[in-house]
Amino acid sequence: MKLKRRGRTTNVIPGFKLTLGITILMVSLLILIPLASVLVFSFRLSPAEFVKLITAKNVVSAFKTSIICSLIAALINSIFGLILAWVLVKYEFPGKRILDGLIELPFALPTAVAGITLSKMYSNTGFPGKYFSSVGIDVSYTKIGIVVALVFIGIPFTVRAVQPVLEKLDPQYEEAAYILGANSKTTFFKVIFPELFPSLLTGFGLALARGIGEYGSVIYISGNSAKDGTQVVSYVIMQKLERMDYASATAIALVLLIISFTLLFVINIIQIRRAKRISAR
Repeated sequence: MKLKRRGRTTNVIPGFKLTLGITILMVSLLILIPLASVLVFSFRLSPAEFVKLITAKNVVSAFKTSIICSLIAALINSIFGLILAWVLVKYEFPGKRILDGLIELPFALPTAVAGITLSKMYSNTGFPGKYFSSVGIDVSYTKIGIVVALVFIGIPFTVRAVQPVLEKLDPQYEEAAYILGANSKTTFFKVIFPELFPSLLTGFGLALARGIGEYGSVIYISGNSAKDGTQVVSYVIMQKLERMDYASATAIALVLLIISFTLLFVINIIQIRRAKRISAR
């Protein structure tokens, strides 16, 4: 924010060089240096050792489990996150503020606590796990349990990405569509959804990237069985660290970072292109 005073422009927050230096320092300490350390430790392995490690059966299985379960959870979050955001914005009802606050619970709750709670709830003796078990569906210690945990930790990303856009969406667009004879379905998919799609895609990407690298909430409910294919890639990294094999752990972490950054990069490209198309109309 800038103010004009006596013919010149001054910043409300003074000291551009100082604030820029602090910003660069914090980014370096929190992001750049840790990422650089991952690269340094990864380079301790030769190319042959790196390929052998990444293509190991348990590592490939863990990557498949993390990516597939995260993708399913992100899709579920996109659907129900949109519904939740719609309800919170479009309707007034008792307890609305409480429900809105509960959306932030997965952010505030320690992920290990969430994992322990979910694994107990969905076990054969918990509620509602015992009802699923009675019909032959086991949730805890299966891939279904991993998806449940990732839905829990990922739902706020979608809701908080879509909610502000819905709040700022001009109702005149809906009214114009109804006046022109469009029904509710056509109005939503032709008028409202295109406006929500970029933010929905952002929420999807954030939930997906968070899910692929999630550890605390899935470690208890997954069962961590290589035989059943319920090991996630973050658990494999932890195994390597427990064995003091830092080079292997950081090599797997490097691949994980590349996957996450690639996902976010692709989603941002899609958003930019879509925004250009909309502005060109």
